[in-house]
Amino acid sequence: MCNQTVGLIAAELERQGISTVALQLLRDVAQRLRPPRALFVPFRHGYPLDTANDPASQHAVLEAALSLAEDPTLAPPVLADFPAPVPRASRGSA
Repeated sequence: MCNQTVGLIAAELERQGISTVALQLLRDVAQRLRPPRALFVPFRHGYPLDTANDPASQHAVLEAALSLAEDPTLAPPVLADFPAPVPRASRGSA
């Protein structure tokens, strides 16, 4: 779905009392629309949860998004950055 559409739908859902967190691939769109809660993810278009068939990475994105919805100290609008991805060679080591 279009980044702008997601932001507009999130704002309307919030007006109706439904909490939302939008995954945004385009920072400038999120900054312009100011959805209630948005997580900027630095992935290529079509992959808002990162790499296909990588459940650990996808879960990390979902955890980060849900943490925005769970944090009572955040006052909308919120635009948070997803942490930089860990290089594949480093995953699971340490």
